[in-house]
Amino acid sequence: MRRRMESGRTLLNHTQFLGYTKGGDGELKIVPEEAELVRKIFEPYVQGNGVRKIKKYLESHGINTVTGKTEWSTSTIDRMLSDEKYIGQVLMQKTNTPDFLAGRQVKNQGQLAKYLVEDAHEPIIDKETFEKVQRMNGQIKKQEQCGEAKVTRSMIL
Repeated sequence: MRRRMESGRTLLNHTQFLGYTKGGDGELKIVPEEAELVRKIFEPYVQGNGVRKIKKYLESHGINTVTGKTEWSTSTIDRMLSDEKYIGQVLMQKTNTPDFLAGRQVKNQGQLAKYLVEDAHEPIIDKETFEKVQRMNGQIKKQEQCGEAKVTRSMIL
């Protein structure tokens, strides 16, 4: 598994991932209707609307979650706004399982290297918008602090 990460090959759970589905080649493919919804979440945030307002908007317009629920969670919207996958990147090994017998995952806070794969798939959100959202969230983190190793798509080929 670690060798796969080091080589930049990604493996993602795409079944409950708004905006994408898995293509025949195993790569993430954009679902246009869902991608439009993702943009409808990012755009008002950049304009200064908080996650509660976005939640209210989605629910009042009858827009269901990716799992079909009519009620949106503010934490789901918040996670979407900080998910690097929407700009075509994949950060691997965000969590780890220190005790495989217990099977409980914990957040990787530097115990293991993280691998950032750029250009892993087609982005829905441009980097400029995403970075603005991160600044607004106060979540911009220097890669050196996270101990990330960058892997570009060109390195995989």
